[in-house]
Amino acid sequence: MNPQERPRVPPAPPVLRGISSMATRQLLAELVALSGLDGAGIRIESVGGVDAARRVAAGEAFDLVVLASDAIDRLMQAGHLLPGSRVDLVVSGVSVAVPEGRPLPAIDTEEALRQAVLAGGRIGFSTGPSGVALQRLFSRWGLDDALSGRLVQAPAGTPVASLLARGDADLGFQQLSELLHAPGIRIAGPMPPGACIDTVFSAAVGATCTEPGRQAAVRRFIDFMASPACDEAKRRQGMCPA
Repeated sequence: MNPQERPRVPPAPPVLRGISSMATRQLLAELVALSGLDGAGIRIESVGGVDAARRVAAGEAFDLVVLASDAIDRLMQAGHLLPGSRVDLVVSGVSVAVPEGRPLPAIDTEEALRQAVLAGGRIGFSTGPSGVALQRLFSRWGLDDALSGRLVQAPAGTPVASLLARGDADLGFQQLSELLHAPGIRIAGPMPPGACIDTVFSAAVGATCTEPGRQAAVRRFIDFMASPACDEAKRRQGMCPA
C-alpha cells in the first residue's frame, strides 16, 4: 500500500480539564460517569475551594470550574472565567456530625443547636463560605467568648469528618455531601430553620478555554449537569438541584 493511501487515524479528542471544591467531588464523579465522558473525556481535580479559586486566579489552565457561586462570580469579574458562562447546579446544606460512638445531640431547633454547640467541646468546621457563615452565626448567638480556643478549622481540602474520626473535634459542621460517605462519624442531621447554611455551587467555563470545539464540549457537559437527568444523582449525594 502506498504510504499516502494509508487510512488516517483520527487524533484522540482532547481531555477536558476541570477543578472543583471537595463538596462536589462525589457528585461530579457520578455525573462524569453518567455523561459517558469518564476516562479520556474529562478529568476533574477536587481540592479545597479556597485553593481551587486561588489556582484559577493565578492563571492555571482549566476548561471547567465548579465552585460556590460567590467564588465563581469573583473569578468571572476578574476575567478568569468566560463572561455569562455561569450555570447553577446544586444547593448544598451544612449538616452536623459527631464522632462514631457518641450520642447524637438534639439540633431540631435553633436554640437546641446553640445549646449543643455550647456543650459540644471542640467545634470542627471548614474553610470557605460555609465556614465563614458558621462563624457569623456563632457571633450572632453571642458565643465568641464561650467558643474561644474551642474552634478547630480544618485545613483546606481536609474533611471535617476526619477531625471527628480521629478525635480532634467533638462536634462538626460541613456540607452534607462531604459527611455522607465518611467513616468514623455519625450525622445528627441538617441545621434547623433559622440557622441553615446553604451554598449554591455553580459551573463556568475557564477563560483559558479558548478553542471553539473545546468550549462547546465544556458547555455541553455543563448543560448536561444542569439537566433533570442529573437530579436523582444530586439528591443521592445530599444536594438539591439548583
